[in-house]
Amino acid sequence: MTEQDTRKNAAALAGLQDVIDALLGPDGCPWDKAQTPETLCDYIIEESFELVDCIRSGDVVGVGEELGDVLFLLLFVATLHERRGDFDLAQAFDGAAAKMIRRHPHVFADCDIKDREELLRNWERIKRAEKAEKTGLYASLPKGLPPLLKAYRVHSKAARAGFTWESDEAMAQALAAERAEFEAAVAAGDQTAMEEEFGDYLFSLTEYGRRLGLKANACLDGAVSKFLARYKSMEKLAAARGLDLDKLDMTAKNALWDEVKISS
Repeated sequence: MTEQDTRKNAAALAGLQDVIDALLGPDGCPWDKAQTPETLCDYIIEESFELVDCIRSGDVVGVGEELGDVLFLLLFVATLHERRGDFDLAQAFDGAAAKMIRRHPHVFADCDIKDREELLRNWERIKRAEKAEKTGLYASLPKGLPPLLKAYRVHSKAARAGFTWESDEAMAQALAAERAEFEAAVAAGDQTAMEEEFGDYLFSLTEYGRRLGLKANACLDGAVSKFLARYKSMEKLAAARGLDLDKLDMTAKNALWDEVKISS
């Protein structure tokens, strides 16, 4: 980043701060002035999901817009905390920079890292040392993570601690065993067992994907998006042919689906 870029970004950040200050000022917006960091949490989550949607769909214009929305909310929260006397934005930035420097000794200090696995183990060790007041491998795991993301993080941390299957072959065998247990529960018609074994299978499948460099949440999101796009195309194809999709039998629906699938 050039010095000119740095100055431009700093000016833009200052401009955004001016907007927030005006919104919270004596003649500002009643809604904004009624907000707290707590009331803004759901908006942060919502805008973050919108940002992720744009990133994954390749909507560059949307990424810029949604990134601005997320940054606005984060700066809004920081301003509210500063007005409470908790901390200021500079402290938050300085803390983040210091943390990243500590956790990247292979970049900022004389520390040799052999491979990615050693890098991640070292990261986890440093992170746990920083949070010495909290005990346990999962003490820093966010409670509000969606289940699929949480499963991935649980496996990732376990792997960094050396608690995982020794080989991909052993993992595949364990996954097959979980699948067999689920199918046995289905065959028995035991609803409680089905729920438990299905959960175990999903949990193990998440780890199998992680070992292959796949993030279950992103993969599932991609599959859902692909299905929705194909179904929308199927609706358009049916309408173009004067067909009522809802009234078609499964054979006809599958025929339309196969046409759409070939072209997508």
